[in-house]
Amino acid sequence: MSNSTYLEVLKHPVVARLTLIQFISYFGTWFSQVAIASMMLEYGASELAIAYIFMMLMLPAIVLAPISGWIIDKIPFKKLMGSLLLIEILMTLLFMTVNSLDDLNSLMLFVFIRSAAASILFAAEMALFPKILKGEMLKKTNEIHSIVWSLCFAAGMALGGLVTYYFGYDTTFLIDVVLYTIAFLLLLGLKLSLEPVKHTESALEMMKSGFNYLKNHTKLIHLIILHATIGFTSFETLITLLADLHYKYIIAIPLAIGWINATRAIAMTVGPLLFSKYINEKNLHYFFALQGMAIILWSFIQHSYTLSILGIFVVGLLSTSLWSYTYYMLQKEIEVKYLGRVIAYNDMIFMFFNISVTLFVGYAAKMGMGLNYISIVMGSGFVATAFYYLWFKKRYLS
Repeated sequence: MSNSTYLEVLKHPVVARLTLIQFISYFGTWFSQVAIASMMLEYGASELAIAYIFMMLMLPAIVLAPISGWIIDKIPFKKLMGSLLLIEILMTLLFMTVNSLDDLNSLMLFVFIRSAAASILFAAEMALFPKILKGEMLKKTNEIHSIVWSLCFAAGMALGGLVTYYFGYDTTFLIDVVLYTIAFLLLLGLKLSLEPVKHTESALEMMKSGFNYLKNHTKLIHLIILHATIGFTSFETLITLLADLHYKYIIAIPLAIGWINATRAIAMTVGPLLFSKYINEKNLHYFFALQGMAIILWSFIQHSYTLSILGIFVVGLLSTSLWSYTYYMLQKEIEVKYLGRVIAYNDMIFMFFNISVTLFVGYAAKMGMGLNYISIVMGSGFVATAFYYLWFKKRYLS
């Protein structure tokens, strides 16, 4: 898939404006994430405390899935997006009130609320795109979305690490607030013409009908599970612990976390440009297996900071393509009237899987399991997913 095809997609005025808003808001999210992780390490947080903080990033998608799906299907997109961006601004300001481990519970609450807003916003966008785009345009838009996420992850982590190291946490959070404010102002100029879907059901009836729709479409359930397995790349806690165990003797912890994650994200940006045109329903299992083998190989060299950067780059090459293609497979199977609710349930399962992996890393490390062995388990999950997809393909796609 050539760069020109992506540029053609970006000529769509709604896609172009939302992509710019995504870029700014996603960058802000990861920009402050390094500050949060570094702040917790400086305050002496335990492995489990760090895992709990990262868990708060993912928990809202699980807890709020039924109601967020109803919100997305009921409230006009632009109005909903503006409200959510304002919530993210407020919560980021409140991060500046955290001064010690005594404020850990407050930090977890602030992270939870900001992540709840981000989660609903993400689901709303992914439910919007199938309403205005079809076929290859939708597939490429997903890829652009994931590339933007990866670019922001790379730049946000790298620059966030530098700003945190040289200027401190509060400066990082203030810059974050400015970025969210810019995203909000850009939203005001979004021109979206969309025929509203009329819902005569109550909120409870809509939640129930969405659940029943999903329950009666087994293929969708399997596609949700396949997409959720990308959560085996939930490395945030693992990288934080690697920095504390190995890399702090070579480079400051904020810089180690930032540069490792930035390297991974650069690979996630380059990956779709290299592999997107080759991934399809017939060969997807090979790419799941390759992702797993890359993680397993990384586990043998991650104790070395230099080699770990090389390894995480290889690991990141396929992650974005797997994420965007499995999301595309799911989107094209959902009826328009159920998009918000099914997408919300998908994000619920995806985040539940991410939380499970995050907690596994935290508890396994606490019990003394080597970080390299933890990585091998995560890589083996992708190998198992390859066999699961072979079964799925034989039953539903043959």
